[in-house]
Amino acid sequence: MKYLYGPVKSRRLGFSLGISLTPYKVCSFDCVYCQLGKTNNLTLERKEYIRISEIIAEFKAWLAEKKELTRELEYITLSGSGEPTLNTGLGELIAGIRGLTPLKIAVLTNASLLADSRVRAQLLGADLIVPSLDAVTENLFARVDRPHAGIKLEDLINGLIALRREFRGKIWLEVMLIKGVNDDIRHIRKLKEVVEKINPDKLQLNSPVRTTSEAGILPVAKSKLKKIKEILGEKAEIF
Repeated sequence: MKYLYGPVKSRRLGFSLGISLTPYKVCSFDCVYCQLGKTNNLTLERKEYIRISEIIAEFKAWLAEKKELTRELEYITLSGSGEPTLNTGLGELIAGIRGLTPLKIAVLTNASLLADSRVRAQLLGADLIVPSLDAVTENLFARVDRPHAGIKLEDLINGLIALRREFRGKIWLEVMLIKGVNDDIRHIRKLKEVVEKINPDKLQLNSPVRTTSEAGILPVAKSKLKKIKEILGEKAEIF
């Protein structure tokens, strides 16, 4: 399979079949914590990086071959080795999957393109969107996510707020916390203010546990994660 991977057992999504919409590390971020390594194509250009017709054909073949396995799946997850919303065929793919199976569709995104109403419109057919928001100040945003120069934090946050207004499915907002970087309690209180405006269904707190793009990127202690969870409120959960 060229575009499908797994199924894999995920802490968040259970038994999930993944689909890549871009070649390796075509992304709008170059996050210091990325387990896939450095971004080799840092871009905001949206195009059909991989033909949607080819992905759908491969998915259709997989369904025919793996009928027994299909019964165990909890999600079809659009993510992979880059930022899925960079593919202009995202909405077409969601509709194509929907026409082939009743399985739930999740999209994992860094939220960088959500300020674009066309991107949000293409996401409306999904069941679950898992966007990330690692920082709510410009300096921490630049330090942690190392975004393309054309991305502004304010636009990203406003895109998340707009998505919540328009999207009828579930939104699970993910925050990657790094020891000594974005885990300062003052930053967490600012984060709480922004999260309340976004109003996700869940707030998922994560911390690096695997090899990361940059050296010295360390997890936050469990005791501090628990304190952060208490500050962020009842929607917060630790992963």
